Amino acid sequence: KPLSKKKRSTMATMLAFSIQNPGDDGKVISLPKPEPEPNFALIKILRAGVCNTDLEILQGYMGFTGVLGHEFVGIVEELNVPQNTIDSDANSSRTLNVIDLYDKWLGKRVCGDINVGCGDCGVCLNEHNRDACCAKFSRNHCPNRTVLGILNKNGTMAEYITLPITNLHLVPPGMSDEVAVFCEPLAAACRIPEQGLVNYGYGADGQNLQPPDRVAVYLRPPDRVAILGDGKLGLMIAEVLGREHARRNPVASPPPILFGKHAHKLGLVEGSGVERRFVSECMDDTAFNGVSKEHAGKYDVVVDATGSPAGLTISSGLCRPMGTLVLKSTCAAGKEFNAAPFVIDELRVVGSRCGPIDTALELLNLDAVTPPVASPTPTPNQETDRNGASGPVSDEREPIQPLRVEKYITQTFPLSEAADAIRCAALKSTMKVQIICSE
Repeated sequence: KPLSKKKRSTMATMLAFSIQNPGDDGKVISLPKPEPEPNFALIKILRAGVCNTDLEILQGYMGFTGVLGHEFVGIVEELNVPQNTIDSDANSSRTLNVIDLYDKWLGKRVCGDINVGCGDCGVCLNEHNRDACCAKFSRNHCPNRTVLGILNKNGTMAEYITLPITNLHLVPPGMSDEVAVFCEPLAAACRIPEQGLVNYGYGADGQNLQPPDRVAVYLRPPDRVAILGDGKLGLMIAEVLGREHARRNPVASPPPILFGKHAHKLGLVEGSGVERRFVSECMDDTAFNGVSKEHAGKYDVVVDATGSPAGLTISSGLCRPMGTLVLKSTCAAGKEFNAAPFVIDELRVVGSRCGPIDTALELLNLDAVTPPVASPTPTPNQETDRNGASGPVSDEREPIQPLRVEKYITQTFPLSEAADAIRCAALKSTMKVQIICSE
């Protein structure tokens, strides 16, 4: 029988914001309270977040019907674990039996991975060890997967959801619910370094230079990185890549640049380690690719987080020939696509989706970080760039501020007013909207 701290509630139904037909506006309705399948947990949702993917789904993306939402923090109310189950904990060398699982999860606050694999296919079982060469291949790419609030599985804008126990991540004590909800979108940003898409400088042995041995001269210089789009996801990416640059770069090489349209949004990532510029600075309507000569082809890695098909044109113009273009946004809108710039410049186009929840929770829990300083060589206070030129190396670097995501919350709504929350989230002036599903 399922393990539970208390008897199953007599309440057989729950409130949820549901889409009845693809492209519908959705509404709050009463649905049967879910029951956890074997090796699943029943989770009482405390808070859910609204993101751009939810807005795209409401326009028909993925043809989804059911309960919307995939960002959440909740409390495990019930575990359905067969009595003979032995489950390996990925974060521990020991084996968990039923009582261990009960003690670890029941009554605890959790976030969770949104992809639910079948558990039986070659991808889930990592048969060809693709996880070793393709970062967390098995986590994201089961061909039979369902995806929370996106593909064939009811989502988080509800009083309850179910998820496999293996998908759960404990929320650190002391972290507020409103902060914990950010772990999923922040994890999506953390996926970029998890995929190894940005080079931070390689030494003579071909290995990424790490403190204390890293130096200022490279066989391969660090990548120049541009992020296009100052929406919710673009800002999360800036928060992550700015901190990653400060953590891993040994010298004062150029930080990532965030190009956006809104001064107040760009101001939100002050102290993150990125340089902030208006996108108008890199645009030139007279240029064939719409990008000014000062920025055209100047970046090794360009992350497109515009959520707009038109953003691809600017992103490809910013990217150097044979550079990497990272696509982070889903978009339901269609537009005629010109593949010529991608072929002519031999661009490497990489999709990037769901990332490591545990890494995101650690980042949300970090205090200020002071980037390490390595002794520059061969000449003190000089560094060699990718073209052989030298420039000054700063012996003092500004500390990176703790990530305070509360600043992104525009408004919160009760679950009963989820439709209003969706309308608020769709406004251009809105940053983040959260829905309180349970007190």
